[in-house]
Amino acid sequence: MRISTLLIALSLSLSAAAAERMQRLGDLQVHYSAFNASYLQPQIARASGLVRSGQLGVLNISVLRGGKSTAAAVSGEVKNVLGHGQALTFIEQREGEFVSYLAQFPLESREVLLFNLQVNGQRLDFNQELFPEP
Repeated sequence: MRISTLLIALSLSLSAAAAERMQRLGDLQVHYSAFNASYLQPQIARASGLVRSGQLGVLNISVLRGGKSTAAAVSGEVKNVLGHGQALTFIEQREGEFVSYLAQFPLESREVLLFNLQVNGQRLDFNQELFPEP
């Protein structure tokens, strides 16, 4: 099965708290979802180069322009409400014409995380509550 199909299926199957969200940045539609890496199927984790762990989170970003997947410059950071955090390192995944960007980050305790992203030089901020799993 194709990686993009698996990632889309994963996004659709996650709980409402981790469901995919979308924000418009100019002519771009930026779709994003953050979730616990333990939700990844083993074959998806292997194919994507991700670590499947209850102590890690995954951020999945895809960008559309004119309804079609497009490459983008994606960077950012994740931090807790106290301001402690880290830069995100994104891995570009390509499957045919579909492009997505994946990053992993540690989950230390149940908390609201603040994501500050740049997509093609435009800012996208959101927060989401995530928690580690045993």
